[in-house]
Amino acid sequence: MRKAYGWLLYGMAVLAGALLVWMMISVIVSVLMRNAGLQPFAWLFTSAEYGLLYMTMLGAPWLVREKGHVHIELVTSALPEGPRRLLSRAVALACVAVCAILAWKGTDLLLTNIERGDYDTRAYYFPRWLLTIAFPLSFGLMAIEFSRFVFGDDLMHTGEPGIHE
Repeated sequence: MRKAYGWLLYGMAVLAGALLVWMMISVIVSVLMRNAGLQPFAWLFTSAEYGLLYMTMLGAPWLVREKGHVHIELVTSALPEGPRRLLSRAVALACVAVCAILAWKGTDLLLTNIERGDYDTRAYYFPRWLLTIAFPLSFGLMAIEFSRFVFGDDLMHTGEPGIHE
C-alpha cells in the first residue's frame, strides 16, 4: 500500500512536469502562429489554462513530501530544540486542518458539478467535474503528507535559517 501511494505521488509529480512542458510548447506554438498571421487554435490557450490548474494541484502533494513548499525558518531558527519541534508540529497540524477543509469543500464542489452536469464552455464543452476533481485529490493527499510531519519523526522545519537546496 505504501509503495502504491508513493507511485501515485511521484506519478502525479511527473504528470505535473509534463504539463509544464506542454504549456511551454502551447505558448510557443500560439506565438509562432500569431507572428505568422494565423489565428491560434482556441484549445491551445484553454489547455494552458487547464494545465496551470492541474500542474499546481498534481505537483503540490509531492512538494509537501519533499519539503519543496515555501516556509520561513526565521522563528524556528531562533528557538531551542523542544519549542522548535512543538511549533513545527503545530504548523504542520494547522496545514493538515486547512488541507482537510479544502479537500472536503472540493469534494462538495465536485459532487455539485456532477449533480448539475456543469460544463466549462470556453473552447469546447468540458465537464467541470474533470477540473474540480483535482481539489479533493490534491488537498486530501497534502493533508496526508502534512500529517507525516505531525506524527512522524521528520519535522517540516530544520531550524536552520537560509536557503537549503
